[in-house]
Amino acid sequence: MSRIHDFLDEAGVFFLATEEGRQAKVRPLGAHIEMDGKEYFTVGDFKAVYRQMTDNPLVEIAAFTPKDSKWLRYTGRAVFEDNEKVREKVFENLPHLRKAYSEESGHKMMIFTLEDATARIIDMAGNEEIL
Repeated sequence: MSRIHDFLDEAGVFFLATEEGRQAKVRPLGAHIEMDGKEYFTVGDFKAVYRQMTDNPLVEIAAFTPKDSKWLRYTGRAVFEDNEKVREKVFENLPHLRKAYSEESGHKMMIFTLEDATARIIDMAGNEEIL
């Protein structure tokens, strides 16, 4: 997991791909936490992405690091957890999210990991390392 975490940190922004009906949907994300041997991600319970992931949990996360021109493709099944420890760590790292996901806002930060997952790092020549 550390390789995935470090790659995502270096990329800064990464992209989550889902589907809605037969249409692919991709959006940028940045929040991720490595804890207890897992990589955790977040989405809001009020967003279309959350509904898309509950309808079809098969997703892909992609990131690019321009320094070494490598891609990460992290593909798997999104599994949501009600993990307060992870949620608090995200709020520590990104305090502006606490207001967005509060009783006052009525929105909840949903925490997920990828299971049955495969991660690949690919360079521009097509060489692939499977993690």
